[in-house]
Amino acid sequence: MFPLAATPGAGGTGSLISFIVPLVIMFAVFYFLLIRPQKKKQTTRNNMLNALQKGDKIITIGGLHGTIMELTDDIVVLRVNDVTKLTFDRSAISHKVSES
Repeated sequence: MFPLAATPGAGGTGSLISFIVPLVIMFAVFYFLLIRPQKKKQTTRNNMLNALQKGDKIITIGGLHGTIMELTDDIVVLRVNDVTKLTFDRSAISHKVSES
């Protein structure tokens, strides 16, 4: 009646393997295309944030350009112009501006 249905007891191990192998392949693809690059990017960002020093020119996530005046573990004070100082979280820094 059902020509595509497997008979009981025949091929039980083969169907389990044919179910697991695609899942393993999918996980491997997700790992190498999504998870691993994201971890690498996060590590690079954390290294950049930890290497910041007074006097570095940076750009915040909101696009504000400034120079670091004070620096603590989680707070950064930026000099935007001669008289304006703004306080940001360290995580609000997008990237450091290269000097060249």
